Amino acid sequence: MLPIDVHLLALFILTTVIACLAPGPDMLFVLGVGMRGGPRAGLLATTGIATSEAIHVTVAAAGLSAFFAAVPVAFTAFRIIGGAYLVYLGIQAIRHRGAEHGAPSGAEGAPVSGRQAYLRGLLTNLLNPKMVTFSVAFLPQFVDPALGWLPVQFAVLGAVLIVIEFLVDGTVGMLAGRIGGWLARRRAARRRIDVATGSLFIGLGVRLAAER
Repeated sequence: MLPIDVHLLALFILTTVIACLAPGPDMLFVLGVGMRGGPRAGLLATTGIATSEAIHVTVAAAGLSAFFAAVPVAFTAFRIIGGAYLVYLGIQAIRHRGAEHGAPSGAEGAPVSGRQAYLRGLLTNLLNPKMVTFSVAFLPQFVDPALGWLPVQFAVLGAVLIVIEFLVDGTVGMLAGRIGGWLARRRAARRRIDVATGSLFIGLGVRLAAER
């Protein structure tokens, strides 16, 4: 049996699914690559992003696990700070609802090869400091130090995050043409998604920072 809180894991899965469904930079990047290079390029761009996410999660898990083990009281402070950051992200999502998070490349421009798609996905995500900050703030909210095995808990959460993001963004990359047209026509739908995601992050940040 995995040393992880089942209720926190269920909440993590729900939150991650909703967050991944919101059209953010990664999704729009994959969308643009898929529209230019086809389904294979879109899928390889998603693979590059997933590889980068794995690196972020590994670094965050290793550093945070060692830190929490050495200074147990730091977990509470870190959780409160992380919760505040999630509230900030939620407010920003609601304030800028429906705005473009980064324009997809569209079907114009030179075709993208599979290798280019993978490397661009990898580097675009890997060199984004916001992704590091998000991983460091997000994952600890769903970790329970009382259960022990912090590296294992981080590994499980990281694996779930990567799988969900790969499934969502991979689908977007493979269906790039149709999804691109839908996003271009449905700004009201994007606003609703942003509001839902922002509200979820605010509620999650307040709840998890206040509990335990």
